[in-house]
Amino acid sequence: MINFNYENEFNLDNEKVITNWLSQVILSEKKKEGEINYIFCDDDYLLKINLEYLNHDTLTDIISFDYTVGNEINGDIFISVERVQDNANDFKVSFEEELKRVLVHGILHYCGYKDKSEEDEVLMRSKEDEKLAMFHVEQ
Repeated sequence: MINFNYENEFNLDNEKVITNWLSQVILSEKKKEGEINYIFCDDDYLLKINLEYLNHDTLTDIISFDYTVGNEINGDIFISVERVQDNANDFKVSFEEELKRVLVHGILHYCGYKDKSEEDEVLMRSKEDEKLAMFHVEQ
């Protein structure tokens, strides 16, 4: 089950459409959907988590806590809406496009994809693009 939680004024307009897409992404990776919680917040909220749990004193757009067991994906994905907006501006894409990329990025981590090395980052970006295309096809 995919849940959306809001720690700020932000709200997704199309939760059902996003949920259906993310569920299809999980199936396309031959994984089982468990409990996945998205928590939308601001920079300050996510910075506190970054400091407390990861000992990183930096702003970030996403932090995911993976509780996956075997083939069943479970986890908490925290997203800073402020960072997503800034990144959208920096990358010259719409907020919606960048948000979808971040939403699927967390799921892909749970599927085993990494992004620490340059090679891993290229594969992650390719998988993000593949899954974003699934969204457009279904709509």
